[in-house]
Amino acid sequence: MLLTRVLRARALRTRRPARGWLEERLPYPDKRRRLRAWRRTRPFWGGLLLILGGIELLLVPLSPLTVLVSLGLGGLAAIGIGLALIAAGLFLWFLPHTRHYVSIHALLLSVLSFAATNLGGFVVGTVLGIAGSAMGFGWTPVQDEQREDVPPLRDGQGPRTLAAALPVVLLAALGQSPAVGKAPEPGSVVAPRTPPTVTTTLFAPHGFLIAGVREVPTADGPVKAMVLKMRSASLTDYRLKTRDGRDELALGADTLDLSGNVTLYLTKFSGCLEGILCLTFTPDGLPVPPVVPPFVFMTDVSAEQALVTSDSIVTDGLTLEAS
Repeated sequence: MLLTRVLRARALRTRRPARGWLEERLPYPDKRRRLRAWRRTRPFWGGLLLILGGIELLLVPLSPLTVLVSLGLGGLAAIGIGLALIAAGLFLWFLPHTRHYVSIHALLLSVLSFAATNLGGFVVGTVLGIAGSAMGFGWTPVQDEQREDVPPLRDGQGPRTLAAALPVVLLAALGQSPAVGKAPEPGSVVAPRTPPTVTTTLFAPHGFLIAGVREVPTADGPVKAMVLKMRSASLTDYRLKTRDGRDELALGADTLDLSGNVTLYLTKFSGCLEGILCLTFTPDGLPVPPVVPPFVFMTDVSAEQALVTSDSIVTDGLTLEAS
């Protein structure tokens, strides 16, 4: 009996777990251990999927597939979005604290790639991008188990549940059409006969919402205008040109800050979204979804502004010219 116990104890001491057995036979154990420790402190798998999705989008327009008629705009957009997804994956790896901001951007680009590129790299790139964005957004750092004042996190809490819902919410929003006729009334103010032309190198709104289309009264009758609402907006290198009778007036400012119930009534609006994708919008062709993420910005903006209302307008370097 005693001999049996001794043999059993000796067997337990000499028995090695399967993982330890594999660790001893694989090369570079110290490097793999450091890599594993580094991987656990960031959304590694989400970044990896984004990088793979970006590579897949890059390979499709550059491949000799005969099904591709030509490179065209779809191929150029695939290259741009592919590089952006690769950059987003690297951000998740090396700057994990920016995961929420980067993941939402990557999600929008992944869905956009389905329409702007070769079906999102034949759907593969789009799926990889959406999955990587959701994983990156839902990743949470592991709490220190020795701290008693912080309750342990469980799967399904916090951002993880929202991460799973993000693709569904975005796809549902893409299926909506912009509201028409639900924008606030501009009041008794009559817009100028000829809408002024506004240009700015950077348009950065906060709390942006495309509120629909409505008719704005002018001296020559009502005109159809897009309605953009936001909490505030910052414009850089602001220039406004308008014609009052025979004279042309020009208003300029280094910076123009609008705040408090800002509403823009525009008959035409064009610019480069995130400085990458250049688009032109009119009242007859509004973009979807109608709710735009709060971090969106546009560069090289040109607009025909029928009317603007704001609680506060602050400028720097204001100039006024007449000719």
